[in-house]
Amino acid sequence: MTASIIQPGTLEPPAGGLPELRLPERHLFETRAARLEALASGHALGDYLRFLASVARAQHAALALVRGVLLPDAECLAQCREHGMPPLGAQGHTRSPLWRTVLRQLLTELAAGTLPAAARETIERLQQLDDASVERLADRLLAGDFAGLDRASAPFIAAALQVYWLHMATSLGSAAFAPLPTPHLCPVCGSEPVASVVRIGGTEQGLRYLQCSLCSTEWHVVRIKCAFCDTTKDISYYGIEGGNAAVKAERCDHCDSYLKILYMEKDPGVDAVADDVASVALDVLMAESGVARGGLNYFLIGGDA
Repeated sequence: MTASIIQPGTLEPPAGGLPELRLPERHLFETRAARLEALASGHALGDYLRFLASVARAQHAALALVRGVLLPDAECLAQCREHGMPPLGAQGHTRSPLWRTVLRQLLTELAAGTLPAAARETIERLQQLDDASVERLADRLLAGDFAGLDRASAPFIAAALQVYWLHMATSLGSAAFAPLPTPHLCPVCGSEPVASVVRIGGTEQGLRYLQCSLCSTEWHVVRIKCAFCDTTKDISYYGIEGGNAAVKAERCDHCDSYLKILYMEKDPGVDAVADDVASVALDVLMAESGVARGGLNYFLIGGDA
């Protein structure tokens, strides 16, 4: 593992008119599926990455089912802005039953393909649950109650919720949202980031965005600054020798945590969720050095793929 330490004074200058918020494209899941397939070739976790590619393709197909979801009105949006609350808060939002329709569609499509035995058993178990039980699983997942969660079900529940929240975010449009007082939480749904991405091109060149683990919205956070405790001191970067140079672990010695950071300049095709899973070896090395992982990837719940 290699490391470099960055000291204060190298922060990017303020950029007037920079895009603070980037809502996801509605073809995000299709693009993610392609990235997962590409990463799977010759990878030690190739089977799991290909499985996640099939999940992403099913997500893309299911997105067409989400229509007519009741969204916050102008008054609600104004109140959220005034009080620094996410308009589509993961735990405060009353979910439409449509998200369960998405889940059922995902499970049906995945069951029609080739799956590992364990995944097929989990799908069959989920298909037999009543609506109330499915809602309880979603509540636990969104509340971070992983100890009380059937972890094998997490990727499927999360996949359906991601489709549902992405639809709502893109339907409202970026003008509906404002930064939160807690800068590492998503302005749209209040969820944790999965990773950060340093983008390329136009007004976004060199800017870092955190990507939401739930709705996939990206929001700007100044580089070389801890996303969690806001310090600019003793930030260091770790990578695996001979590994993907586009993926690093950004460690903060102040709060003793890290978050992955992806550099599009080194690989324009990086995807926060896909490349985070594919670089799990970096998580293992960071864990062995006693550093806690910040952020959340619903497809890595459980500690191993």
